[in-house]
Amino acid sequence: MHQLIIFRLKHVKGIGNIGRLRLLNYLLENSEDVCFHTMIHLAKVKPTHQSIFIESFKESQKISSQDLDYFLEQYGLLTYLDEDYPKLLSEIYNPPIALFYKGRKELLKTKMISIIGSREQTDFGKSIIETMVPPIVDEGITIVSGLAKGNDTCAQKLAIRRQGNTIGVLGFGLDRVYPKENFRLQEYMYDHQLVVTEYLPHDAPLAYHFPERNRIIAGLSSATLVVESKKKSGTFITAHLALEEGRNVFAIPNSPLVKESEGCLSLIQDGAKCISHVKDILEEM
Repeated sequence: MHQLIIFRLKHVKGIGNIGRLRLLNYLLENSEDVCFHTMIHLAKVKPTHQSIFIESFKESQKISSQDLDYFLEQYGLLTYLDEDYPKLLSEIYNPPIALFYKGRKELLKTKMISIIGSREQTDFGKSIIETMVPPIVDEGITIVSGLAKGNDTCAQKLAIRRQGNTIGVLGFGLDRVYPKENFRLQEYMYDHQLVVTEYLPHDAPLAYHFPERNRIIAGLSSATLVVESKKKSGTFITAHLALEEGRNVFAIPNSPLVKESEGCLSLIQDGAKCISHVKDILEEM
């Protein structure tokens, strides 16, 4: 029953994930007799969004258990209330109320490290990944990243070539591909690895989705390795989210004259661990 309630909630507009979490207990107890005034108060729906909230909520109630069954024939659904929801992810601020996935769900039970970096990968970043990823994968640790071009894709492709495990976290629906050049990689990971997202199929890769996606990348893993990062970039923000959650953050130092190193040096000042060898990561994990 809770899966259907949450699946319907994912179709409600005018609120974000936090609003949905606030409504969850209320709907579990009052699914047959809801009060819009109460829900608006609980979810703290903005006045400008209240009308779309009410209309979309009414529409969402038309979604049947048969509709959910049809959806589950194509995609997996893991909700915040399921026993196998990732424990580390459940502990973060604003855990996603639902994850949609394709692939091997069992990878969520493995030991994970998030490897993130600039989309504008340098030769230095490439060499770091080629040095660091194989020993990490050989230890049975799963690589988590965002399937973005640059360092993310490089780390995930290398994990696959090394016959290891990797999880991709998308900022859009599972029937979309972004960037387009990752089509083959994404399709391969659907069949042999794992791809997860909090967005419904057909949801486009909108700009604000990626900062939201980043908290999942940081939240799934006990540690995050930052290969390259500009200051105030998505990579930088993800690493700070991991620091705020008390997770281990490892940063690779490079020349302060290189833009892609500015974020790593700043993160080290903010409490990330300066790493010069992969054994430092493996010992810490």
